[in-house]
Amino acid sequence: MGLFKSKADKEFEKKRLIKKTVYDMNKQIAALEDQKKVFVQKATEAKKNGLEAQYNLAITGYKMTLTQQRRAQEMLLNFEITSQMKDMTLMTKQFLGGMSVLSKEMAKLADEKEFVQVQKQFEVAMGKAEMQAEQMEMFMESSQDSFSAAAGSGVKDGEIKEMIEQQAGMSDEFSDEAIDKEIEELKKKIESQI
Repeated sequence: MGLFKSKADKEFEKKRLIKKTVYDMNKQIAALEDQKKVFVQKATEAKKNGLEAQYNLAITGYKMTLTQQRRAQEMLLNFEITSQMKDMTLMTKQFLGGMSVLSKEMAKLADEKEFVQVQKQFEVAMGKAEMQAEQMEMFMESSQDSFSAAAGSGVKDGEIKEMIEQQAGMSDEFSDEAIDKEIEELKKKIESQI
Protein backbone atom coordinates (compact mmCIF):
# COMPACT_ATOMS: atom_id res chain seq x y z
CA MET A 1 0.00 0.00 0.00
CA GLY A 2 1.39 3.43 -0.92
CA LEU A 3 2.22 6.26 1.40
CA PHE A 4 -0.47 8.46 -0.05
CA LYS A 5 -4.18 7.77 0.21
CA SER A 6 -6.48 8.48 -2.70
CA LYS A 7 -9.27 11.03 -2.34
CA ALA A 8 -11.83 8.18 -2.21
CA ASP A 9 -9.81 6.45 0.55
CA LYS A 10 -9.68 9.66 2.56
CA GLU A 11 -13.44 10.20 2.16
CA PHE A 12 -14.12 6.59 3.18
CA GLU A 13 -11.90 7.07 6.25
CA LYS A 14 -13.81 10.25 7.22
CA LYS A 15 -17.18 8.48 6.91
CA ARG A 16 -15.88 5.54 8.94
CA LEU A 17 -14.67 7.90 11.66
CA ILE A 18 -18.07 9.65 11.79
CA LYS A 19 -19.89 6.29 12.11
CA LYS A 20 -17.46 5.15 14.80
CA THR A 21 -17.97 8.39 16.74
CA VAL A 22 -21.77 7.99 16.65
CA TYR A 23 -21.42 4.34 17.72
CA ASP A 24 -19.08 5.25 20.59
CA MET A 25 -21.37 8.04 21.79
CA ASN A 26 -24.40 5.71 21.78
CA LYS A 27 -22.35 3.12 23.66
CA GLN A 28 -21.43 5.74 26.28
CA ILE A 29 -25.09 6.74 26.72
CA ALA A 30 -26.02 3.06 27.25
CA ALA A 31 -23.17 2.66 29.76
CA LEU A 32 -24.48 5.66 31.70
CA GLU A 33 -27.93 4.01 31.76
CA ASP A 34 -26.35 0.90 33.30
CA GLN A 35 -24.48 3.09 35.78
CA LYS A 36 -27.77 4.64 36.91
CA LYS A 37 -29.08 1.13 37.70
CA VAL A 38 -25.99 0.43 39.82
CA PHE A 39 -26.57 3.61 41.82
CA VAL A 40 -30.19 2.59 42.43
CA GLN A 41 -29.03 -0.80 43.67
CA LYS A 42 -26.39 0.77 45.94
CA ALA A 43 -28.87 3.31 47.32
CA THR A 44 -31.31 0.51 48.10
CA GLU A 45 -28.62 -1.50 49.90
CA ALA A 46 -27.49 1.54 51.88
CA LYS A 47 -31.05 2.39 52.90
CA LYS A 48 -31.73 -1.20 54.01
CA ASN A 49 -28.57 -1.18 56.15
CA GLY A 50 -29.27 2.25 57.63
CA LEU A 51 -26.20 3.82 55.98
CA GLU A 52 -27.50 7.34 55.40
CA ALA A 53 -24.19 8.81 54.14
CA GLN A 54 -23.78 6.05 51.53
CA TYR A 55 -27.44 6.40 50.57
CA ASN A 56 -26.96 10.13 49.95
CA LEU A 57 -23.73 9.42 48.03
CA ALA A 58 -25.53 6.93 45.78
CA ILE A 59 -28.33 9.45 45.11
CA THR A 60 -25.73 12.12 44.27
CA GLY A 61 -23.98 9.67 41.94
CA TYR A 62 -27.28 8.88 40.26
CA LYS A 63 -28.02 12.57 39.71
CA MET A 64 -24.52 13.21 38.31
CA THR A 65 -24.88 10.23 35.95
CA LEU A 66 -28.28 11.49 34.78
CA THR A 67 -26.73 14.90 34.02
CA GLN A 68 -23.82 13.26 32.15
CA GLN A 69 -26.29 11.21 30.14
CA ARG A 70 -28.23 14.33 29.17
CA ARG A 71 -25.02 16.04 28.05
CA ALA A 72 -23.93 12.97 26.08
CA GLN A 73 -27.29 12.88 24.29
CA GLU A 74 -27.02 16.61 23.50
CA MET A 75 -23.51 16.07 22.12
CA LEU A 76 -24.69 13.13 20.00
CA LEU A 77 -27.55 15.15 18.57
CA ASN A 78 -25.25 18.10 17.81
CA PHE A 79 -22.75 15.76 16.13
CA GLU A 80 -25.44 14.13 13.98
CA ILE A 81 -26.90 17.51 12.95
CA THR A 82 -23.45 18.86 12.07
CA SER A 83 -22.65 15.71 10.08
CA GLN A 84 -25.84 16.16 8.04
CA MET A 85 -24.98 19.83 7.43
CA LYS A 86 -21.51 18.80 6.22
CA ASP A 87 -23.05 16.30 3.80
CA MET A 88 -25.31 19.04 2.41
CA THR A 89 -22.33 21.40 2.04
CA LEU A 90 -20.35 18.71 0.20
CA MET A 91 -23.29 18.05 -2.13
CA THR A 92 -23.54 21.79 -2.86
CA LYS A 93 -19.81 22.01 -3.55
CA GLN A 94 -20.00 19.03 -5.94
CA PHE A 95 -22.97 20.59 -7.70
CA LEU A 96 -21.12 23.87 -8.17
CA GLY A 97 -18.04 22.04 -9.47
CA GLY A 98 -20.18 20.10 -11.95
CA MET A 99 -21.88 23.29 -13.09
CA SER A 100 -18.47 24.89 -13.65
CA VAL A 101 -17.34 21.98 -15.85
CA LEU A 102 -20.65 21.96 -17.70
CA SER A 103 -20.47 25.72 -18.26
CA LYS A 104 -16.95 25.45 -19.67
CA GLU A 105 -18.08 22.73 -22.08
CA MET A 106 -21.08 24.80 -23.14
CA ALA A 107 -18.81 27.81 -23.69
CA LYS A 108 -16.65 25.78 -26.10
CA LEU A 109 -19.72 24.95 -28.20
CA ALA A 110 -20.83 28.56 -28.49
CA ASP A 111 -19.19 31.57 -30.12
CA GLU A 112 -16.24 32.43 -27.90
CA LYS A 113 -16.64 36.17 -28.49
CA GLU A 114 -20.07 36.17 -26.86
CA PHE A 115 -19.22 33.80 -24.06
CA VAL A 116 -15.77 34.93 -22.97
CA GLN A 117 -17.22 37.70 -20.80
CA VAL A 118 -19.93 35.43 -19.38
CA GLN A 119 -17.44 32.66 -18.68
CA LYS A 120 -15.13 35.04 -16.83
CA GLN A 121 -18.04 36.28 -14.74
CA PHE A 122 -19.18 32.72 -14.11
CA GLU A 123 -15.68 31.62 -13.03
CA VAL A 124 -15.49 34.57 -10.64
CA ALA A 125 -18.90 33.58 -9.28
CA MET A 126 -17.76 29.93 -8.99
CA GLY A 127 -14.65 31.03 -7.11
CA LYS A 128 -16.78 33.00 -4.70
CA ALA A 129 -19.19 30.09 -4.32
CA GLU A 130 -16.32 27.69 -3.59
CA MET A 131 -14.91 30.15 -1.07
CA GLN A 132 -18.35 30.37 0.53
CA ALA A 133 -18.55 26.55 0.65
CA GLU A 134 -15.13 26.41 2.35
CA GLN A 135 -16.19 29.08 4.83
CA MET A 136 -19.38 27.13 5.49
CA GLU A 137 -17.35 23.97 6.14
CA MET A 138 -15.08 25.83 8.59
CA PHE A 139 -18.17 27.23 10.28
CA MET A 140 -19.64 23.73 10.59
CA GLU A 141 -16.45 22.39 12.13
CA SER A 142 -16.41 25.12 14.76
CA SER A 143 -20.14 25.03 15.44
CA GLN A 144 -19.96 22.01 17.79
CA ASP A 145 -18.65 24.35 20.49
CA SER A 146 -21.29 26.90 19.59
CA PHE A 147 -24.03 24.28 19.89
CA SER A 148 -22.73 23.26 23.29
CA ALA A 149 -22.44 26.87 24.44
CA ALA A 150 -25.96 27.65 23.22
CA ALA A 151 -27.36 24.56 24.91
CA GLY A 152 -25.87 25.67 28.23
CA SER A 153 -26.36 29.42 27.86
CA GLY A 154 -29.49 29.46 29.99
CA VAL A 155 -31.62 30.99 27.23
CA LYS A 156 -35.18 29.77 27.72
CA ASP A 157 -38.10 30.12 25.34
CA GLY A 158 -41.14 28.54 26.98
CA GLU A 159 -43.49 28.87 24.02
CA ILE A 160 -41.12 27.11 21.59
CA LYS A 161 -40.35 24.38 24.11
CA GLU A 162 -44.04 23.82 24.80
CA MET A 163 -44.86 23.70 21.09
CA ILE A 164 -42.08 21.17 20.43
CA GLU A 165 -43.19 19.04 23.37
CA GLN A 166 -46.78 19.07 22.13
CA GLN A 167 -45.74 18.08 18.61
CA ALA A 168 -43.40 15.39 19.88
CA GLY A 169 -46.05 14.16 22.30
CA MET A 170 -43.62 14.07 25.20
CA SER A 171 -42.04 16.25 27.84
CA ASP A 172 -38.37 17.02 28.35
CA GLU A 173 -37.31 14.03 30.41
CA PHE A 174 -33.96 15.63 31.16
CA SER A 175 -35.04 19.05 32.42
CA ASP A 176 -33.93 20.05 35.91
CA GLU A 177 -37.51 19.57 37.11
CA ALA A 178 -37.69 16.11 35.50
CA ILE A 179 -34.38 15.12 37.08
CA ASP A 180 -35.52 16.29 40.52
CA LYS A 181 -38.83 14.43 40.08
CA GLU A 182 -37.01 11.26 39.01
CA ILE A 183 -34.71 11.52 42.05
CA GLU A 184 -37.74 11.89 44.36
CA GLU A 185 -39.48 8.91 42.74
CA LEU A 186 -36.27 6.91 43.10
CA LYS A 187 -36.07 7.72 46.81
CA LYS A 188 -39.72 6.64 47.30
CA LYS A 189 -39.07 3.43 45.37
CA ILE A 190 -36.03 2.63 47.49
CA GLU A 191 -37.89 3.33 50.72
CA SER A 192 -40.79 1.11 49.64
CA GLN A 193 -38.39 -1.80 49.02
CA ILE A 194 -37.16 -1.70 52.62
